[in-house]
Amino acid sequence: MTTPALLPLSGRRIPTLSPGASSFPHHRATLRLSEKFILLLILSAFITLCFGAFFFLPDNSKHKRFDLGLEDVLIPHIDSPKEGKHASGQVVIHGQGGHDEHRHREEEESLRDKIRADHERALQEAKEKLRKSREELQAEIQTEKNKVMEDMKKKDTGPKPLPPVPMPKVVGVSDGEPPEPDAKEKRDKIREMMKHAWDSYRQYGWGHNELKPLAKKGHSTNIFGNSQLGATIVDALDTLYIMGLHEEFKDGQEWIEQNLDFGVNAEVSVFEVNIRFIGGLLAAYYLSGQEVFKLKAVQLAEKLLPAFNTPTGIPWAMVNLKSGVGRNWGWASAGSSILAEFGTLHMEFVHLTYLTGNPAYYQKVMHIRKLLAKMDRPNGLYPNYLNPRTGRWGQHHTSVGGLGDSFYEYLLKAWLMSDKTDTEARKTYDDAIEAIERHLIRKSNGGLTFIGEWKNGHLERKMGHLACFAGGMFALGADGSPDDKAGHYLQLGAEIAHTCHESYDRTVLKLGPEAFKFDSGLEAVAVRQNEKYYILRPEVIETYWYMWRFTHDPKYRQWGWEAAQAIDKYCRVSGGFSGVKDVYSSNPTYDDVQQSFFLAETLKYLYLLFSSDDLMPLESWVFNTEAHPLPVLHLGNITLPGSEPAQR
Repeated sequence: MTTPALLPLSGRRIPTLSPGASSFPHHRATLRLSEKFILLLILSAFITLCFGAFFFLPDNSKHKRFDLGLEDVLIPHIDSPKEGKHASGQVVIHGQGGHDEHRHREEEESLRDKIRADHERALQEAKEKLRKSREELQAEIQTEKNKVMEDMKKKDTGPKPLPPVPMPKVVGVSDGEPPEPDAKEKRDKIREMMKHAWDSYRQYGWGHNELKPLAKKGHSTNIFGNSQLGATIVDALDTLYIMGLHEEFKDGQEWIEQNLDFGVNAEVSVFEVNIRFIGGLLAAYYLSGQEVFKLKAVQLAEKLLPAFNTPTGIPWAMVNLKSGVGRNWGWASAGSSILAEFGTLHMEFVHLTYLTGNPAYYQKVMHIRKLLAKMDRPNGLYPNYLNPRTGRWGQHHTSVGGLGDSFYEYLLKAWLMSDKTDTEARKTYDDAIEAIERHLIRKSNGGLTFIGEWKNGHLERKMGHLACFAGGMFALGADGSPDDKAGHYLQLGAEIAHTCHESYDRTVLKLGPEAFKFDSGLEAVAVRQNEKYYILRPEVIETYWYMWRFTHDPKYRQWGWEAAQAIDKYCRVSGGFSGVKDVYSSNPTYDDVQQSFFLAETLKYLYLLFSSDDLMPLESWVFNTEAHPLPVLHLGNITLPGSEPAQR
């Protein structure tokens, strides 16, 4: 057989066979012989080492002992009769004559005997190895390879110890049973819906990111890359805990401990992974006190940091968890990053710095805030697109719905979460809301208050379902408003809640469309077919809950119950809950997706709506944009690493 020549290819060397040679058998034979040769080489080296140690052992008559205990050499005992001082002040150890030499010879002989025994054992092991078949040798080699790889993996991905920090005061994380019997009955129904959604996912989609409830199998989207990261498990944990579903919570925790791995070759959305995974893990940690959630959150956060490696520090929309390579969505204006995405990191990243002592997280989100503060804003509005390479705005499109929404939400919540010490965030929020009210908020001919979208100098009289969260935001930010406007913003929140309820009430299914218009005689109604769907979204119910907390007007519970009944009637299937494609059709078709945010947000807000106010009190908790509660950091005079001292 012709000997294969070795040719370089991209820095590596590969065998090339002569024409007509069979590559597969040749490769297998070469592999077996080379492995056996390597094994014999290792054994012979070990035997040589043993003989070397035996024959070249140092002679005690010529050399000092090499096995004195450290305590004999390094720790002087001044009062000991065996020690004294030279005039130079050095501590010396006095010998004990023949007695010491006799003891040394005995120890030396004992060491020689041990080396001989080790040598004999090595020879015996070598003989046993040579008696084994090729298959047995290959199996042993593979086992050793696997062990080395496993050890390396543990070394690379093992959790790093985190500095101890005081646990924020955790209050009102369970119970909250309402005094009203009818509210309790409705709350029990919401818990049953959560059980159905979770149990269906547990049975048909466990470990997958989401569930296809009709097909009864796992589902995923490009925001999670190509990996099974158990998004529904992480997203649902805190809802399970708050509802008292502790067995289900334990199942989720066990999956996370055993299976949640972020060292995967997957390109994920920085925004979605932050709000769902990091937010969900941090909330689970604060609610339960289980360290695994904190450690996993920090591991993931480290994987997201390379996304900030841009000329401006504005992060890419997506990052590969393994390589750290980032990029933006292909559809975003001129390769831009999106306001709602890079502007919705503050809450989670501040908590990461608090828990780890690593200032990088806090500094990165504060850098974004400072960069935005220096930029010109058309009409005081923030466009939805910003190029991370040039630092310039993209298309001048401003929205409080998709692409912009949670940026404004996090300005307010940064202030609330800081125990109202982050006055810069509050001022930025107030200025932004003033510009939004001046340019985007209008009343329809029928008297409905809505939030339009600004596109290149023109107001589009359309409001998205996502923008319906703003009613709750206005109510949440009412206290602390400038110029005694608290009553005004609470009223504005109520008007938005009413408009969004109308968008539900004017459909056949009593579920709201994705977007609705206010022109051509149509108000709060979807016009295009691709805007008539409902995908289990929470924003309207979120606003109902905030309005209930601040006003206790019974209509908000009534509206929430209407939505819950409609979801249970039209979205429930045997394998979970599904979105519907047309809320104006009496025979709706399903999209066959049970979104993870349905368990994280929609059902949680419904449950809180029918609970007493001492469950998750707003004085102690701030909910991230995925409804994951994070505690208010009562830092007082404590300063976060890398931050400026807090000022009230």
